This record gives sequence, C-alpha cells and structure tokens, in this order.
Amino acid sequence: MFTGIVAEKGKVLEAGAETLVIESWLALEGAAVGDSIAVNGACLTITTMAEGRFAVDVTPETLRRTNLGDLREGSAVNLEPSLAYGGKVGGHLVQGHVDAVGVVAGVTPEGNSRLITFDAPREIMRYVVEKGFVAVDGISLTVAGLSDAHFTVAVIPYTDEHTTLGERGPGDRVNLEADILAKYTERLLTEGETQAAAG
Repeated sequence: MFTGIVAEKGKVLEAGAETLVIESWLALEGAAVGDSIAVNGACLTITTMAEGRFAVDVTPETLRRTNLGDLREGSAVNLEPSLAYGGKVGGHLVQGHVDAVGVVAGVTPEGNSRLITFDAPREIMRYVVEKGFVAVDGISLTVAGLSDAHFTVAVIPYTDEHTTLGERGPGDRVNLEADILAKYTERLLTEGETQAAAG
C-alpha cells in the first residue's frame, strides 16, 4: 500500500526486457531486498540492491498494463516506498495496481500552477469525481474538473519539480489508478442491487 506522495524522482540506469535498474537514494532508506516499491505508481518488488541503486523485475503483464515499457536509460521515474502501518498518509490510499494508461491531452498555465488534462478510458472515468482523488504515475492528485473522457488536475510548482509531471507534455502516456474506495463502493452497491432483485 502507498499514499501517492512521491519520495524521490529516480533515474533509470538500465532498461532491459524484464528488468529495470534504477538510481535511488531517498526512496531506498530503510529498504531491503523483497520490499515493495512504487515505480511510476506500479507496485514492484526490489530484487537486488546496491548503494544508490536497486533492480526490479517487470513481467509482461505489467508492461501491457503500464507505461513502464516506455522507459529507457536516463528516463525519470517517480519512486515511493511502501507505507508502514501507522505511517502518515499524506495523499490517499494507493495500491500500486495500475488500472489503465492515460494520455496527456493538454497543459495550460494558470497563476502559480499548471492545469494538466488527461484523456482516460471509461474504466477509469467511472470512478473519477470532482475534488476526488486519482493517482497519476503514482502521484496522488485532486481532480479539478472532468468530462466523460478526460479529467484535469492543478499541479503546483513543488510537484512539477519533484515528480515527473514537470516533464510531461501532450501525447505522453501516464499510469492511472482510480481511488480504491470508489471501486469498493461500486462493488457493494452492485451486490446490494443484485441481492435485492433476487430477493
């Protein structure tokens, strides 16, 4: 489990077909081989570690469902270590299970922030509500506006500087994870309606 608060912007040192080696200093503090770590919002397992770097295995399933296959040597990635029980939840509860890949549709400066609009598939948009949460490349963000096919977030300079959002532009692919509470709520309501109809 994660919170969508990026600990560090890491750098890909090696991008193999099944393995990523990533430079990291802050996100590895207190970590051990076998621990979970979110890379652009995808929960992966640390398989090896050395000073200032770690490796993770990436399965074909993960590559199909995320933007991790787009990574190359030198690519920046958002890193977050897993949440310890009793730890501070600064964003929202994020599982690290990417639901779909979206695309940056537009970027508009607004005062001290930037409005970024993402095209997103229907399976994500059904869970997105204004002022609700969504994870974009593992970053917990608040929805500022939405339509049937896209949503918009306001990004402050700190987030631009300390995450990969500052490097994103139109056409870039991003990992999306809907709020787990919305998914559970839908499931409970659907079950309730099914039972009521059967009763």
